[in-house]
Amino acid sequence: MAVEIYDLMVIGGGINGAGIARDAAGRGLSVMLCEKDDLASHTSSASTKLIHGGLRYLEYYEFGLVRKALQEREVLLKAAPHIIWPLRFVMPHDKNQRPEWMIRCGLFLYDHLARREVLPGSETVSFASHPAGQPIKPAFKRGFVYSDGWVQDARLVVLNAKDAAERGARVLTRTACVGARRDGEHWLCELQAEDGSRSQVRARALVNAAGPWVESLIKDTLALPSSKSIRLVKGSHIVVKKLFDHPYAYIFQNPDKRIIFAIPYEQDFTLIGTTDVEYRGDPAKVAIDDQEVAYLCQMSNRYFQTQISPADVLSTYSGVRPLLDDEASNAASVTRDYSLEMDLDGAPLLSVFGGKITTFRKLAEEAVDKLAPLLGNGKTTWTADAPLPGGDMPGADFERFLQGLRQQHPWLPEALARRWARAYGTRVAKLIGAAAGLEQLGAELLPGLYEAELRYLADEEWATRSEDILWRRSKLKLHLPAHAAEVIDAWLLGQSAAREQRLTA
Repeated sequence: MAVEIYDLMVIGGGINGAGIARDAAGRGLSVMLCEKDDLASHTSSASTKLIHGGLRYLEYYEFGLVRKALQEREVLLKAAPHIIWPLRFVMPHDKNQRPEWMIRCGLFLYDHLARREVLPGSETVSFASHPAGQPIKPAFKRGFVYSDGWVQDARLVVLNAKDAAERGARVLTRTACVGARRDGEHWLCELQAEDGSRSQVRARALVNAAGPWVESLIKDTLALPSSKSIRLVKGSHIVVKKLFDHPYAYIFQNPDKRIIFAIPYEQDFTLIGTTDVEYRGDPAKVAIDDQEVAYLCQMSNRYFQTQISPADVLSTYSGVRPLLDDEASNAASVTRDYSLEMDLDGAPLLSVFGGKITTFRKLAEEAVDKLAPLLGNGKTTWTADAPLPGGDMPGADFERFLQGLRQQHPWLPEALARRWARAYGTRVAKLIGAAAGLEQLGAELLPGLYEAELRYLADEEWATRSEDILWRRSKLKLHLPAHAAEVIDAWLLGQSAAREQRLTA
């Protein structure tokens, strides 16, 4: 059989790989993306879920990174207003740490390093009169408020992959690249599907966006040298019942110079994180440890009146950040910037080292800028002004879109309408289809989860098992009963069997 030939093979279905595949496909390159697990299975679904400039990076003089991230923050807020939205952060002032004038100077820089069109600037507040002061211990009298953004991180990955596919890319999940070598003008790649079957694909250029595995892919799979290395840093988070009842998030400065966030999460919870811990194990087996749980509880208790203990933790998640090794003395100070390494000793190879979710679009743009001319493609950049799937709302106004959705479908329960609008944006029209009532969405398999949504996720978003749906396409696991995974897996298995029966009939 003839081996398929693509312009670009992208290895890795995290945010960087999906972003590069989208950018390249939009410029007319033929693209294949392969991911050994589900999209966003690892680092890209284990972030603190912030689109932010990185206020604390100013302390390490990372002015270029912060400016780039602040510029991207504005771009992304407009590109995906359904999954990315503004969030105001409150920083209680601890007079035993940084002086007030220093924080004011930092926030002034943060406000002015890049142009702001969407977000308001910073201010100083008194906790005696500000709603964010109510849950804070009385010892903290004042604080600073500034703006950043919130993102549904795994959905950001899926929507980039979706856009790439709609522009012609082929996206293969649960398919590993188990071998690749240069063969003439191409890379000859061997892929292995989940069932063990193998196939070969040729590509004129190869992108290594394997995240925590970027270095091992170069050395072990490709058997090539690399001039750069990564430093694995574990970040862990805990979820507890909500500790406050207002829309603000908190950023806490700690005596060890690390910071943690406490963020309103999924209506009923508070998300607390992250840690910065050196990690030397298997990135696929990363998990929070007791020491990290205790640390996050301790730092929360330092500021909040409501005290928590490990027994109050309802859920946790951990991820490994593949940071570019800059030989920093501690994990918290390792640069969050990225580097793109090109190997032109034959068919091009581009490897992605480091990065953060906020700058993924710029990283992807720079990567394709490097590769496209080598592939005879001179098309210009395009993603800065292009909404992601579901983000094409007039004026990027989510609330106005939601109001229109409820007027068009008054039979949708308010909570369901809002959840669907947040997850799918304008694509909710495809999910609803011609339905004119709840009974036409199929069976309600679990509270608020209808067959129509499961079918959409399976057909349109590569969901093949319950964890894809409950943890990455949504966070429904936090809201549904314990047997939810069994119900969804049974439904997916039934759909798969029915599909095979139709194909063999």
